[in-house]
Amino acid sequence: MQALQHSVEQFLYRMAELCDAQLWDEYLDLFDENSEFHVPQWDSEHEFTTDPKRGMSLIYYSNRTGLEDRVFRLRTGKSAASTPLPRTLHQITNVRITAGEGGDYEVKLNWATFYARQGIGEYFFGRATYHLREHDQSWKIAKKHVLLLNDTINAVLDFYHL
Repeated sequence: MQALQHSVEQFLYRMAELCDAQLWDEYLDLFDENSEFHVPQWDSEHEFTTDPKRGMSLIYYSNRTGLEDRVFRLRTGKSAASTPLPRTLHQITNVRITAGEGGDYEVKLNWATFYARQGIGEYFFGRATYHLREHDQSWKIAKKHVLLLNDTINAVLDFYHL
């Protein structure tokens, strides 16, 4: 179990490092082609949407193509809200792993992202659940579900904030 914990944590730290360094090709490669990326919207103080096809979401990509499109927009300057790109620092804590369906693992964690853009510093924080599957002695993300706990968002929210 210790080897599994270490392997998963190192994968997650690498994912954060790639995002912070804006190494988008390597970052995208961590996601399975059919991976889902979901950031639900809060319905009330303690309830959030659970079905991205029926409820509102802050971000929802049904597969990796959504992330690839965002990266394309960042690279080509077609995302005015992300120009210039902020500097980010992702922190991951409290990683818990359980066996999931079909040989995948469900990984729950807490996270915080600090960012700076044009003299403004902010942070995002929350909880995330990943579904990871083994791939070439590492992992692929089959699903990323992020629960944003900020009460207010003083910036345009994008995948690199989470």
